[in-house]
Amino acid sequence: MSIFIIVEGKNDRSKLRRLLQDEIRILCTFGTLNSIKLESLRKEIKDEEVYLFMDNDSSGKRIRGLLRDAFPDAGHIYTRRGYPGVEGTPVEYLVAQLEKAGLEEYILYPDPPFYP
Repeated sequence: MSIFIIVEGKNDRSKLRRLLQDEIRILCTFGTLNSIKLESLRKEIKDEEVYLFMDNDSSGKRIRGLLRDAFPDAGHIYTRRGYPGVEGTPVEYLVAQLEKAGLEEYILYPDPPFYP
């Protein structure tokens, strides 16, 4: 069984890639979502487990709404309002949200920060 996370952009994917094992597939909408892209995502994901992780802004909410219709059983992961998107969310908060989604077994936990 595969697990997919859909994000908006390649920087979001890059940030999450550093925190998740390779078996988690991270797909991008690239900020836009037309019927061709939506169908492509549906074909790739099929009936596999999928999570939606969009920015907490108007564009992210619009994309999440379209994806929610296409993937009604998807899990939802949220970033806090005020963070500059998924890519600008602190690692500690991302890890907490991935744990909350039940993905802890796939997380590559970063080393704790060094405090002199």
